[in-house]
Amino acid sequence: MNKTFFLETFGCQMNVVDSERICHLLAEIGYYRTEHVDNANLILLNTCSVRDKAERKVYGHLGSFKPLKSANPELIIGVGGCVAQQEGEQLLTNIPFLDLVFGTHNIHKLPAMVTAVEQDRVRCHETDFLDRETRLQLWPNRADISGGVTRFVTIMQGCDNFCSFCIVPHVRGREISRPSTEIIREIEGLAAQGVKEVTLIGQNVNSYGGKDETEISFAELLRKVALVEGIERLRFTTSHPKDLSDDLIATFSEIDTLCNHLHLPVQCGSSPILKRMNRGYTREDYLKKVAKLRQARPDIRLTSDIIVGFPGETKEDAAATLSLIEQVRYADLYLFQYSPRPGTAAAALVDDISKAVKQERFDRMLAMQRTISQEVWNADVGTTLPVLVEGHGRQKSGQLFGRTTWNRIVNFTGDDPLIGSVQPVRIIKSLKNSQLGELL
Repeated sequence: MNKTFFLETFGCQMNVVDSERICHLLAEIGYYRTEHVDNANLILLNTCSVRDKAERKVYGHLGSFKPLKSANPELIIGVGGCVAQQEGEQLLTNIPFLDLVFGTHNIHKLPAMVTAVEQDRVRCHETDFLDRETRLQLWPNRADISGGVTRFVTIMQGCDNFCSFCIVPHVRGREISRPSTEIIREIEGLAAQGVKEVTLIGQNVNSYGGKDETEISFAELLRKVALVEGIERLRFTTSHPKDLSDDLIATFSEIDTLCNHLHLPVQCGSSPILKRMNRGYTREDYLKKVAKLRQARPDIRLTSDIIVGFPGETKEDAAATLSLIEQVRYADLYLFQYSPRPGTAAAALVDDISKAVKQERFDRMLAMQRTISQEVWNADVGTTLPVLVEGHGRQKSGQLFGRTTWNRIVNFTGDDPLIGSVQPVRIIKSLKNSQLGELL
């Protein structure tokens, strides 16, 4: 009898990549993925704990699985990712019907853990951090996972910045960079499969190679990737502003395949708050880098993250963030109300901004950004843009979807043979999170 698993992924692209690896590993022990949780033999949540809301959502989902476990005691339920790394064995105590917990460094142990639960009905947890050499040896080459027009390629793991609000170094470990030769080899393998676009990902891709004197810089890595035959588009995320070097900015004027979009999280527009956040740059530093980016690539569009209501944020600090939003004119912005994360330096600060004040500041920033975003994306209406066609649209039958260089989804009517090619599409309408177009 076929064994099936249901997998839900929370959070960032790193978790998406980890989930692909989980699927590959489970296939090796005879599991097939299902989209129907009621029929699964194994339920896994790959979790995120960067925001308190995301963490609470995980506990909510686990609670909804309790009736399934009661009806089928043989059902295996597991939690991986950042919440698993953060909570460890305590998760097994908090959730009596949970069977296994695996941390961010222990995905490779998942098949053995699932087998142990199947055979011996034991409860397992693995959340130890691994040393650098072991992590590099276990780094998966995902070129053997076929399918898709676009792919994420992990070039580094962990983070050494220790921003005062951020839990990532505590749940992902210290920063390591993957050898550039292996990265290029994987991308060449993906190109041979027909992949047209790659996104280089890591917690802070801008610092790639910085801890290894024998390795090339991130800017040099981009130049090497750009030479891989068959790769027509190149992206990267996430970028820390303090490590956005002039050489990296220069790649936007040098590399034609580098897309006209950059996610550059600012977190706040006030220099005093940025200092309390331990971000390593000032408001003025950030704006200078934005100006240099737009000089190198005039039509670049930026997106960003902002935390509202960080401890000690005054009315003047909030006003400074509003003015920065207005000045930079982000294409899109991801706003979050501050919530303390356990183990971070900011967790020791008094969370002195009331929920009402946070909400009021959040609403003002959101209203301003919605107006700006609408103006930015509406400017595309009537223009013809090159769109990399990725697959079937979800809105209606006969529709395809792709993305512009600005990473905006465009839905349009077209035939399957177009998938994998770049097509001229005239934008006829801009919606909140996507655009409608017609093929020319």
